[in-house]
Amino acid sequence: MMRDWQPGLYLKFNDERSRPARDLLAQVPLDAPGIVYDLGCGPGNSTALLVQRFPHARITGIDSSPAMLKEARAALPSTRFSEADLARWMPEDKPDLLYSNATFQWVPDHLRVLTRLMGSLAPQGVLAVQMPDNMGEPSHVLMRETAKDGPWAEKLAKAARPPLPPVRDYYNALKPHAARVDIWRSAYHHPLKGAEGIAEMVSSTGLRPFLAPLDAKEQADFLADYTARLAKAYPTNADGTVLLRFPRLFIVAQL
Repeated sequence: MMRDWQPGLYLKFNDERSRPARDLLAQVPLDAPGIVYDLGCGPGNSTALLVQRFPHARITGIDSSPAMLKEARAALPSTRFSEADLARWMPEDKPDLLYSNATFQWVPDHLRVLTRLMGSLAPQGVLAVQMPDNMGEPSHVLMRETAKDGPWAEKLAKAARPPLPPVRDYYNALKPHAARVDIWRSAYHHPLKGAEGIAEMVSSTGLRPFLAPLDAKEQADFLADYTARLAKAYPTNADGTVLLRFPRLFIVAQL
């Protein structure tokens, strides 16, 4: 069974995962924040971007995965990291920046959590969040279809995470607490090595809830079925790759 996150597999697609983190950071309207938190820091790839841009800030990475935090501490030994559940976590001090790359889609009732975190910011503080918005993409539709059609259907009946709320729900929840709320959606197109490349990339993130309840044989059978479906849904390019379309939602709210 897959219990914790797999930093090595996650970082195998570091460029694809770090590009939206860089794009989010580029829109943070702060020059020299004093206190910064990276919420859902994972193996530290997004934290490294924060350290590079804000070298004088007190930066803390927060994550619930011991494996990810071990990797992050090894990569950034001078940076503080802490294990916590973001559904209940609150910062020790009023932060100037709460930054989160591809995390809150996993947090139950995250719209309420984000609204609560807005209240913890220092004056003119910023909440900057990016989340995958790909539940309608073939990569994720086929996860749910594979789960429903196989002998593992009962085990995986509740594996799929819900889609993100409508954009206006984020705006209406955050705007009463912010002077400015900027929301946009970007779709990345990642060239990967066939259907197997797509399955490998998502196996460390979106596919985890589907694989975790299964034993080793069931995992192998599920992946074989899922990959065969992907091969039909994603046509091969002239260079032998396939393009994985990956939409993401971005939110920057400032007090």
